[in-house]
Amino acid sequence: MSVLVLTVIVLVGSYFAGLLGSLTGLGGGVVIIPLLTLLLGVNIHYAIGASLISVIATSSGSAAAYVKEGITNIRLGMFLEIATTVGALAGAMLALHIQTSVIAVIFGVILIFSAIMSLKPKVEHIDKHDDTWAQKLKLNGTYPTSAGVVQYGVRHVGGGFLMMLFAGVISGLLGIGSGALKVVAMDGIMRIPFKVSTTTSNFMIGVTAAASAVVYLQRGYIDPGLSMPVVLGVLLGALTGSKILVHTSSSQWLRWVFAVIVTFLAVQMIYNGLNHKI
Repeated sequence: MSVLVLTVIVLVGSYFAGLLGSLTGLGGGVVIIPLLTLLLGVNIHYAIGASLISVIATSSGSAAAYVKEGITNIRLGMFLEIATTVGALAGAMLALHIQTSVIAVIFGVILIFSAIMSLKPKVEHIDKHDDTWAQKLKLNGTYPTSAGVVQYGVRHVGGGFLMMLFAGVISGLLGIGSGALKVVAMDGIMRIPFKVSTTTSNFMIGVTAAASAVVYLQRGYIDPGLSMPVVLGVLLGALTGSKILVHTSSSQWLRWVFAVIVTFLAVQMIYNGLNHKI
């Protein structure tokens, strides 16, 4: 296979990965890594390196809009980023010292979890209560709605911080944004509104990925020839996905499509990992 043909295939595959990731809000990394490793036989470390670069690019582009609208809780994001950055560095270093087949199996499990999360109904709850640490750290916030500015409190700061540490390890280990785990931490544990959870998660995943990318860059696992079409394809796919969402009244059927594809890829990753084919 020539370099030109490989580049075109990676570009097209990354486009659909970015499209699916954008439609579900989970990012393209969960799709692009199985595509590169299973279909094209790319070493999983290089696939993770390229995915991390795409996560940084997509997060930087989309997060700016949410920050400008005042939905993102920047103070909370920066506080939790301490945990995710430490976790990401640990995960990236860990990934370089364990077998790639083990990484593939873990990736498959996380893919199944992401598929389940994409189908879970999203409930917008407003919690007026907060805890002592949220007050001391001034983590409570507001966000604009059509009915006016809504105030919300942040709960279980310690539990959310620990969950973010785990999300960072998974991000560094697998080269994904861990958006699903971050939303679980903020929406499920810290009880902040879902809209704020998703936008703050989007703000954070780029920083988390950047921390992991430094480790992969130092070890030579970020190949510009592979990363360039991945970044371009994922960005274009994410842009298309955002336009589809604007004109779609219900995205539930899209989430089912995403869940089926991701589950299929997860089974393939686990199977190949258990049989040491990756």
